[in-house]
Amino acid sequence: MDLQDFDGSGLYFDEPLAPEVAACLDTASDQYSQGTAEAPLLQAQALAPENLTVLVGLYRFYYYQHRYADALGVAQRVMDIVAPRIGLPPYWGDITGDHLVDAAERGFGLLRFYLLALKGGGYLSLRMGRFEQGKTMLLKVVELDADNRLGARLLLEVLAGHNAQIFTFPTAATAEIRP
Repeated sequence: MDLQDFDGSGLYFDEPLAPEVAACLDTASDQYSQGTAEAPLLQAQALAPENLTVLVGLYRFYYYQHRYADALGVAQRVMDIVAPRIGLPPYWGDITGDHLVDAAERGFGLLRFYLLALKGGGYLSLRMGRFEQGKTMLLKVVELDADNRLGARLLLEVLAGHNAQIFTFPTAATAEIRP
């Protein structure tokens, strides 16, 4: 399955926003440079806790503030919301190629979004020094994206280049790291 071959329909930002949620996001955008965007983002999340646009805004805020643990929590929340919408197992480590085929039929854009959240979670885990967790997450993305259309393989190569002793393929014990 080519994860770049999609028509752009069913993307996370296609979900409608209530006017009060949109106003919170606008306020957050205006306040970002002052560093006060978190409060309106959290208000938007309280109003629309499963809206993916809101969660992307919150993720980006945390990421650019170098609050990686908070960003990782948002990435996990995104996966928790998207997985049942497209028929994926609750735990990312249980996803197989067969699940991908079924999920793509339900929402290809959401499937890509899910896998990008998983890749982001792997990257954030690496940034926080959780090398085994990050590596395992990225290995799952590479397994599911054999053509490397999402670019997770490069992150694994960088990890291998910087610290070869931690770059070993998962054993049964490390393959079951759960969030």
